[in-house]
Amino acid sequence: MIRGDTATKAAAICSFGLGFGFGLPAVFGAWYYARVGKVWTFLGFPTYGGGPFEEWGVPTSLWLLIVFVAVCAAEVAVGVLLWQGATSGRWLALALLPVEVLFWIGFALPFGFLLGLARTALVVTALRIVP
Repeated sequence: MIRGDTATKAAAICSFGLGFGFGLPAVFGAWYYARVGKVWTFLGFPTYGGGPFEEWGVPTSLWLLIVFVAVCAAEVAVGVLLWQGATSGRWLALALLPVEVLFWIGFALPFGFLLGLARTALVVTALRIVP
């Protein structure tokens, strides 16, 4: 049986993975976009461009990238709160999820769903175990 504090720590690790894993490349991508005026390409794939956002008529822009960096920074903050065992971290993790899902879909980031699903399951488990 998983304990509430173990589930919360594991959820924090997922949040750190999401926040840093997407946030650090997004910072570089925003810097690159500001400097060059186009989406950064990594290993032949466009980062944060060419996904459903553009199909929906929302082209990649510096502001869109900056907002995504802010979402990733919020994810790291949620990770810190979860690591510290703050109940607010659990609720913020759930509140941030719809915004993250929008960006994961819009930028076509499938790995976000894997960590996001794991984090959400762990947070819900922790909420059920620890009042």
